[in-house]
Amino acid sequence: MKKGFPTVTHMRCLRISHWFTRIVLGCLGVGWLILQPRFGVAQEASLGPGQAVSGGLKPSDASDDTVFEIIFSGGPLGVAIMIALIVMSILAVYLIIDQWLTLKRKDLLPTELNENVRQLLAQGKLKDADQACRNQPCPLSYVLASGIAEIEYGWPAVEKSLEDALAEQAARMYRKLEYLSVIGNLAPMLGLLGTVAGMILAFREVALSQGTAGAGQLASGIYSALITTVAGLLIAIPALGAFAVFRNRIDEIMSEMATAAQQAFGPIRRRLPGATAARPTVVPPPRG
Repeated sequence: MKKGFPTVTHMRCLRISHWFTRIVLGCLGVGWLILQPRFGVAQEASLGPGQAVSGGLKPSDASDDTVFEIIFSGGPLGVAIMIALIVMSILAVYLIIDQWLTLKRKDLLPTELNENVRQLLAQGKLKDADQACRNQPCPLSYVLASGIAEIEYGWPAVEKSLEDALAEQAARMYRKLEYLSVIGNLAPMLGLLGTVAGMILAFREVALSQGTAGAGQLASGIYSALITTVAGLLIAIPALGAFAVFRNRIDEIMSEMATAAQQAFGPIRRRLPGATAARPTVVPPPRG
């Protein structure tokens, strides 16, 4: 039996991956098209006589800036950071959609499967119960099949097998979800890096002009530098929020899966060697 999630879910994730790759490549292409005119001839033409290009900052009238000019106004380093943040935002959207499609109870915990296996085990049809799990691959069927395979060794072996299978399925669910936490923590730091670098370049302009740079020029450089911090926060807030929501959903699903496994093996539990009245304690894997 194939471990993990249903085939339908794998196909959904595959289609999302294809679209995600196309979007990322498209964003990189758009970023390259924006970079060429901005830091080429257009930048040199925007400088007055005797002024040199310094730090990639474009002195311009803020009231005339378009949305793209504001977003990509932090110099080459700022633009590179903004492109990285855009890629991270697309990745966060992909992960959110992927988790939303994957973490569905009807796919992960089919009610009919649990009841069917329970009835077959009560009738002593172990092979039929195992075949029922193989015919409907999902995390619950993998957990149940793991327990069925250890029935002949007694209840302690079944109990240990169920705990290991539950921990493995929980780890599978958390593995991809952890990337949302990484994005949520990394995006503000990357945005802050862009802001600090932009501030350095802005004050460098003041130093090069020996203090003759006006407040308008300095303010223009500072507001351009703050764009990356705003972008980083806009990415981090929904990413961390989605991470918390999906983490709680996984906790609920794993708790329900443990209960379902106990119910499925209930009819034969007392007949197995080594059975006790106490239920096994399923400890979820640690989360970062």
